[in-house]
Amino acid sequence: GKKVGNKAMLYGAIAGTIPDLDVISGYFTDTVSALAIHRGITHSILFSIIFGVLLGWLISLYEKQASWKEWSALMFASLVTHPLLDAHTTWGTQLFWPFDLRLAYKNIFVIDPLYTLPFLFFVLAALFSKKGSRKRKKYNNLGLIISSSYMLITIILKGISYHQFKDALAKQNIKYSQIETKPTPFNTILWTANVNTEAHYLIGYYSFFDTQPIIFRAYPKNHELLGDLKTNPKIEQLIKISKGWYTISKRNHQLIFNDLRFGVLDIDADADNFAFSYYLKLNKNDNHLLVEEVPKSRADAKKIMGKLWQRILGN
Repeated sequence: GKKVGNKAMLYGAIAGTIPDLDVISGYFTDTVSALAIHRGITHSILFSIIFGVLLGWLISLYEKQASWKEWSALMFASLVTHPLLDAHTTWGTQLFWPFDLRLAYKNIFVIDPLYTLPFLFFVLAALFSKKGSRKRKKYNNLGLIISSSYMLITIILKGISYHQFKDALAKQNIKYSQIETKPTPFNTILWTANVNTEAHYLIGYYSFFDTQPIIFRAYPKNHELLGDLKTNPKIEQLIKISKGWYTISKRNHQLIFNDLRFGVLDIDADADNFAFSYYLKLNKNDNHLLVEEVPKSRADAKKIMGKLWQRILGN
């Protein structure tokens, strides 16, 4: 910043968006492969090192105010902090690619205004400060401190909500093998839990404003509906992507694969209405399986946001 001023912010912003260019793969490959690629190689430390140096060298060819090492350091920092932050979300990242290990701490939603807005405010404050001003560093540090402190708070809130769900399951004498918790969209007040039981998955909600016991809704696994499809490579990949958190449902004689990791579109509904679902279309002539995401509408988003806001305020 001292050497190149606001250009540092511009180049950093560009580099910070590069890892998400993996979404382009959806235009060149099938749905399942695109899901597997998302937050893969471009969200790895290896990618950040290689492209950090490459981009730094390219920029240094025409931006002479700083050395290629300094530009490379900026590019690396911008690239690597992207997957480090994404690891805190539900989808997670393959930070250690090519090793098959996806990190997902699930303590913050992919969009959270309380995390992002302090960054935005203080970056803008630095943007309008003079290049050599001490205020630029002060504003930058404040943005980092406030946002990082909030991130730490979300981890504490996750721990509290986790124990609330565990206590509720114990009081209701529910036997389970696994439990995963995560925040609902745009906040860290209302949390949801997926619970794995023998025949069903249970989904429950807990708000820090709740006064009544947690209610768990049961969703049958129906894994047997897959039949011979369970050994299909695309189904095996979907199961791997969903970490085994999935149900199978039928709609108009059409099999649907529901990924439970991202919850339901209607928190009050007993029917299958999940945020991410996929039609399984088998061509009986050549036995080719086509996987298509069930389309969602803006009306779905408005509906869930209205109900989530009511639920945030307590049960």
